[in-house]
Amino acid sequence: MKKTKIYLDTTVINFIYADDAKDYMKATIDFFEKSVRTKLVDVYISNVVFDEINKTQNLEKRNKLLKAVKEYDLEVLESNPEAIRLSKIYLAEKIIPANKIEDAEHIGVSTVFEMDILLSWNFKHLANYNRKQKVKVVNLRENYLHPLDIISPLELEYERN
Repeated sequence: MKKTKIYLDTTVINFIYADDAKDYMKATIDFFEKSVRTKLVDVYISNVVFDEINKTQNLEKRNKLLKAVKEYDLEVLESNPEAIRLSKIYLAEKIIPANKIEDAEHIGVSTVFEMDILLSWNFKHLANYNRKQKVKVVNLRENYLHPLDIISPLELEYERN
């Protein structure tokens, strides 16, 4: 049976250390321990995640995030011209706000590499019904037929129970 391909945006890695959001932190750690470490799913990030992590001002936190990427052996996908082209469409059509370029790039990479799920704690710009529907319309119009779901780790956990 084919494993589910999951792309992680940076928020998922961040929430491993989210002391101020215990429920989300627990769901995130459960996902990493039950699904990633056990290789139940195939998990990917991209160079966009590294770009965002490297912008982290707090050096200690930045090092923790980079250590988590290494510890969980996350496969890195390289953004490419097609993913960038798609991300520009999401921005131009105001599906993603103009100042949230990385969020658009996460969707572009997820789409081009035919991820089943883009996993995110970003409810405002990614993991919400309205944006998912708009992304789906653009992807179909651009002839990307592989269905991409954009959900939070909580939704994934409920699916596995």
